[in-house]
Amino acid sequence: MGKRLTQIATRTGDNGTTGLGDNTRVSKNSPRVHAMGDVDELNSHIGLLLCEDMPAGVRTLLVEIQQQLFNLGGELSIPGYELLKPEALLALDLALAEHNKALPRLQEFILPAGTRAAAQAHVCRTVARRAERAVV
Repeated sequence: MGKRLTQIATRTGDNGTTGLGDNTRVSKNSPRVHAMGDVDELNSHIGLLLCEDMPAGVRTLLVEIQQQLFNLGGELSIPGYELLKPEALLALDLALAEHNKALPRLQEFILPAGTRAAAQAHVCRTVARRAERAVV
């Protein structure tokens, strides 16, 4: 495993670089650092969504997704290190297919509104799309 942080502000990035888990330094503007930030932001938005009422099964799935996003962030921060297993992606695909079966076929785009939980879920969706673009 890579280096663990023991403090939040290290002051080592004041020159525009940041340290990765393998002790290499990269530009804070690098695609890898942007991807790490997008994944972290998605995880935080899911945490906010978890503050809302929801079915227990959905809550359990979101907590599992948070853990996998945490693993993905770790994988991004340590080049060459694998934390996110293919089985986790398969499980997510299966859960998505199962939830989609319960939904009616979309007839039009859905405006991001409704309850606070629904609106927060839309924020999670849009941040997830950005994170996906950054990671691939």
